[in-house]
Amino acid sequence: MPLSLLSAALAALLLDALLGEPRRAHPLVLVGRLAAWLEQRGNREGGSVLAGGVALLLVILPILSLLVWLLAGLPEWAGWGVQAIGLWLVIGARSLVEHGRAVEQPLMAGDVETARQRVAWIVSRDCEALDDEGIAKAATESVLENGADAIFASLFWFLVAGLPGAVLHRLVNTLDAMWGYRTARFERFGKVAARLDDLLGWLPARLTALSYALCGHFSAALRCWRQQASGCDSPNAGPVMAAGAGALQVRLGGVTRYHGRWKEKPELGEGQQASAHAIGAAIRLIHRSLLLWIAIMMLLLVAGA
Repeated sequence: MPLSLLSAALAALLLDALLGEPRRAHPLVLVGRLAAWLEQRGNREGGSVLAGGVALLLVILPILSLLVWLLAGLPEWAGWGVQAIGLWLVIGARSLVEHGRAVEQPLMAGDVETARQRVAWIVSRDCEALDDEGIAKAATESVLENGADAIFASLFWFLVAGLPGAVLHRLVNTLDAMWGYRTARFERFGKVAARLDDLLGWLPARLTALSYALCGHFSAALRCWRQQASGCDSPNAGPVMAAGAGALQVRLGGVTRYHGRWKEKPELGEGQQASAHAIGAAIRLIHRSLLLWIAIMMLLLVAGA
């Protein structure tokens, strides 16, 4: 692993901690608009797997080609800067924490209506009738799952393949979030994005689950991972959320409504029922896991120096 990638990753994490995400014209917002435009024009009459695959390539290939061309033509010091700034734009650790806190704080204060409105910003389930426990479950699950998607998977692919690897994962993950629904509209059109996201996220998800276990209740996390993860529809969200719930000693999952339909999700974790305190505990687990990754990267950097 090149030392320049390790140092660029650490610099990107520092930028994220200090600055958070750009408030205006974030590149992923622009990608989302392009993806929505392509979907509106290519997903007709239920769409097709081929149309979804072509749309995915139209989003990803130009961006990756431009990025590879740019990095190949820059001097080493400038390329390092682009890598660090690019990863800063890709990861979302501070943003994830801010969104979690935005739900936790009103829920702690008893303002259920505000908490319900804010949790709807970060989850795809129907939130109109969620009670205190339902809001806490939704927010805690979102923090745990997005810790894998928005932080650790991006870091993993950056360390493996530099900024192009991190950007590829983040683009595919964004398209899966937009198109990967099992509905009449997206079942076929979003299949390529969903399967590619599963592939790219497989190993990072398990590294994230292990990180949660190491930074929480270890034996409970491993037990829940082993016994409960296979019950989830997603091959990657299952290990992450089961291990995370076990690490936190909290119960997640259960019956939830998506797009007007009730869905029986597996019970995850053990211990107490979810409350506002679980959201804060999930955020602290993310912080400890990120510190673990930073410590490992710093050790590798020092060992290779």
